[in-house]
Amino acid sequence: MTILIVGLGNPGPQYALNRHNIGFMQIDILAEDYNFSPEIRKGKALIREGRIGDNKVLLVKPMTYMNLSGHAVSQLVSFYKIPLSDVYVIHDDLDLSPFKVRVKKGGGAGGHNGLKSLDSTIGKDYWRIRLGIGHPGDRHKVSGYVLSNFAKSDHDELVDLLGTISDEIPALLQGNKDQFLTGITKAMSPS
Repeated sequence: MTILIVGLGNPGPQYALNRHNIGFMQIDILAEDYNFSPEIRKGKALIREGRIGDNKVLLVKPMTYMNLSGHAVSQLVSFYKIPLSDVYVIHDDLDLSPFKVRVKKGGGAGGHNGLKSLDSTIGKDYWRIRLGIGHPGDRHKVSGYVLSNFAKSDHDELVDLLGTISDEIPALLQGNKDQFLTGITKAMSPS
């Protein structure tokens, strides 16, 4: 059985540190921490193969830009015959406070164009790992906000969060969502 972990983002160095690319950032940390294979192009995505715990995992970065992420993911889901219950999508979430994490299976897109694309191409019954980036406070500023870089003052907390998710993700892949979230909360709480 293969698990697909998809990080949402936009390809290209100009987007690399954008809030919208936190999914890509997480994929890179997982690949490094778990010693995944080098990136290769497969269809409309970059993929890496490896293992997390007992699970064979494909790490995926769609190269279609955020709004068409579903096209890249649907090709891989179909090719590898992966059930949606084994698809985990990591994405930024404006409605969560910065560096908060929520996980749910299924649900709506909440205005997120990457999720809208996935929902329309593969369906809604995949896992969503929502990483909070906060909201600029005005809906007219959302596009500029998500396409801007994290503040320098957020760098340490961002690195801590991505590393902690990487440490705790084996629990989630084993079906223990509560253990995953509790581990993150404990690690991210001020001592």
